Amino acid sequence: MRNAELADAFAELGDLYELDGAIVHRVLAYRNAAKAIREAPVSVAELARRGRAQELPGVGKTIAEKIVALLDTGSIPSAEKLKRKFPATLVELTRIPGLGPKRARKLYDDLGIGTLEELRHAAESGTLSDVPGFGPKAAENVLAALAAGADGRPRRRILLSKALTVAEDLAEALREHPAADRVEVAGSARRGTETVKDLDLVATAHDARALSDAFAGLSAVSDVGSSGEAGARALTHNGLSVDLKIVPPRNFGNLLQHFSGSKRHNEALRADAVRRGLHVSEYGVTDDSTGTTHSCTTEAEVYELLGMAYIEPELREDRGELRAAAEGRLPELLRLEDLRGDLHCHTTASDGRNSIEQMARGAQRRGYSYVAITDHSASHGFGNHVSPDDLRRQIERVREVDAGLEGITVLAGTEVNVLPDGSPDYDDDLLAELDWVIASVHTSFRMSEREMTDRMVRAIEHPLIDAIGHPTGRLIERREPYAVNLERVVAAAAEARTFLEINGNPDRRDLSEIHARMAAEAGATIVIDSDAHGVETQANVRYGVITARRAWLTAAHVANTREWPELLELRGRGADGSRP
Repeated sequence: MRNAELADAFAELGDLYELDGAIVHRVLAYRNAAKAIREAPVSVAELARRGRAQELPGVGKTIAEKIVALLDTGSIPSAEKLKRKFPATLVELTRIPGLGPKRARKLYDDLGIGTLEELRHAAESGTLSDVPGFGPKAAENVLAALAAGADGRPRRRILLSKALTVAEDLAEALREHPAADRVEVAGSARRGTETVKDLDLVATAHDARALSDAFAGLSAVSDVGSSGEAGARALTHNGLSVDLKIVPPRNFGNLLQHFSGSKRHNEALRADAVRRGLHVSEYGVTDDSTGTTHSCTTEAEVYELLGMAYIEPELREDRGELRAAAEGRLPELLRLEDLRGDLHCHTTASDGRNSIEQMARGAQRRGYSYVAITDHSASHGFGNHVSPDDLRRQIERVREVDAGLEGITVLAGTEVNVLPDGSPDYDDDLLAELDWVIASVHTSFRMSEREMTDRMVRAIEHPLIDAIGHPTGRLIERREPYAVNLERVVAAAAEARTFLEINGNPDRRDLSEIHARMAAEAGATIVIDSDAHGVETQANVRYGVITARRAWLTAAHVANTREWPELLELRGRGADGSRP
């Protein structure tokens, strides 16, 4: 069994336990195990057979025994026992956006709903609203999810952060092989899309057969479908399909451009080429008037033959990049090294894993000149709560760490919860003592669009709030954005000079590329943060930068490409907290 299949079984076991009302620690144990299994770079089945499954984080003796049982019998005894208590289709309901196991169990207990068709009927007939906690909006959301094709089956796309880790590991392993000349990641992973369905690698080699054989033998590869001098196709242990293409060096640019896509970009590129009397393919650029086919060693040569400047992979989505490239109007996109500081991270004071000093030193190692410590406020809703008195003590600790470190400014901040009325959940007197205040919605998501928009605009206009964190509240593939009028939010932010965040957490990437581009064009200023809950996740800012690049943003659009004194001049409040 591949890792993806094993992980699905343990994720389902977690859902079944939650349906059964098990304690949260048991449910989380199986979900964490599923995550560790899915992300393991080697075969977990082989580890388990060798008695080494417990080397995985979150996998103890009991779960290791269940892995072996699943491999031996095809099922987990405790899962089979739980399945006899509920209809087999009830787990499908738990995967409908907005439901989850607890709400699906409530529908089952109150209305006997155990299938997707029964859920649809209840939503259409209005009986769904008879269940406490399920109003008309819940019924609308259910019908919208079903209309969009939700069928309760686990989604097959995975987050970019997971896919890119696999892709880069595979590429690096192939580069180290003596037969390889050049190996690059292509496809949607190279463009930085939010989720990825499969992986593409493009290579040149002086011994193509040897490189294909080496690819088939990599530890991350589970099954090989085909292999030869032109490349190979395989599945990884976490279920990703990988296509390796090997071409002569003279065609490397043609193939890399073609397989980096996107489909719409390539279709528009070919249509534009035809109007110029040219034909573009993965094999070259053919001049119809002479019949000559030009091979390109680089992608830049492909675009040059078509009368265009080089187009960065993140822009290849047919959103105006071809005309901009032809007219010399492409932006100089933001780079990771342009960032000078991180203004959103957490410590053990709330739900982080490291101390103030550890987070500060982590930021310093990344080359930053400032970092803001922004632990969650008292009404955050989960994790440790930082009371007003706790925050006052935290400010003192931050000042002490700042005084003891050279080369970096450590800022006292907070991530306040935006209350339903739009106010922050600390008093203004306390907020005024801080260097930086980021405000985010962490509770009461199910407000109407007008109510949520008014709530956010009031937060934006608060004189002591510097930035709005993860402004739509989405979790990619897990939670839809809350209802909010982003045009009003963006306009208010531009007017008040309150920054809007692109959150680098790969589960969020919020603002999205579409909304970030809209915000920048409307005159709002962006800040890109890691939202790190540990030193190791400070690197998540990479995904915020990728999102910004896909949004056509330059360094000028992003506040924290400036040093701290320059950023203060952009901020919409004076030293005394007043608006200009």
